[in-house]
Amino acid sequence: MRKLFRLLMAGMLPLLFLALLAAWYFNANLNQSLDLDDERSFILPVGTGFSAMVNQLQAEGLIERGAALKLYGRLYPPAAQIRAGEYRLLPGQTVAEALSMMQSGQVVRHQLTLVEGWSLSQVIKYLSEQSSLQTQALPADETLWAILGVDDPIAPHPEGAFFPDTYDYHLGEQPSVILNRAYRKMLRVLDEEWQARDAGLPYQSPYEALIMASIIEKETGVAYERDAIAGVFVRRLAAGMRLQTDPTVIYGIGDAYAGNLRGTHLRDESNLYNTYRHNGLPPTPIALAGREAIHAAMHPGEGDALFFVAKGDGTHQFSATLAEHEAAVRHYQIEKRRSDYRSAPPVNNQPTSEEAAQ
Repeated sequence: MRKLFRLLMAGMLPLLFLALLAAWYFNANLNQSLDLDDERSFILPVGTGFSAMVNQLQAEGLIERGAALKLYGRLYPPAAQIRAGEYRLLPGQTVAEALSMMQSGQVVRHQLTLVEGWSLSQVIKYLSEQSSLQTQALPADETLWAILGVDDPIAPHPEGAFFPDTYDYHLGEQPSVILNRAYRKMLRVLDEEWQARDAGLPYQSPYEALIMASIIEKETGVAYERDAIAGVFVRRLAAGMRLQTDPTVIYGIGDAYAGNLRGTHLRDESNLYNTYRHNGLPPTPIALAGREAIHAAMHPGEGDALFFVAKGDGTHQFSATLAEHEAAVRHYQIEKRRSDYRSAPPVNNQPTSEEAAQ
């Protein structure tokens, strides 16, 4: 028995020595630092195998020799299971640390922000300008839902259905994936606010509240007036008055809007978003509404104001009667503008009419 044991030990010692030598060899190579002076991005294309990844590390000058790593990957197959993506490599990082990132898929996360008040067309244009996203043609109409994989959308048209927020994404992700996430988040936020809404609101559905929120978003210049503006619109809607809000008219004009809203625009009944000519809410939201605007639509401010006019500094003058409103319009939209014009410095050093007469 002892003789057999000695024979076994004699045969195993060389194997044990070779195993220890291999462990030392691989450990020495895995613990070597990447050849880096500054942080850099390392992009691993889809379908790249372990040996090809080692070749890429060597080709980019991050390691000197790759033979040991390739052998390591063949002897330890689980270690060779790497994931495609973009990785951030740092000075002082070891080969083992880099491999661990690739094995666990710790890819670089980029960020983009969808802004309150943007139209769907602006959102799609913004996404198309992100070079780290995959190129994808997205329509700003009803056919977008099919691309997003949404079978039962909140409304036929997707305008305003996406929550404005900052979203993480990885290199090469499709814009439609981000829009789908933004849509799902809008549904969650809208449902939360709808469940906690005030009683007696003139909305038949959360979607109608979202339409109102988009108008509030576009009309609000300073945050503390959001509830007051919501109160005006909700009271007008409840009383059967037309909303008479410029942003809806401008949205309906579309690309033809040149920056100056005219009387002909306000009298145009063919514009379905013309709330000066059509009762109730417009057909769809007119912009992305943030949680604060949605909350205001569900919790409008109390009071008796039915009108407001811009003061020119981002704030508004609120009025309860038409006479008060017309006086405020004369003051802020006519007299104040005339006063500001007279006190403005001459343009291009040309004298004013008063100076020319002197």
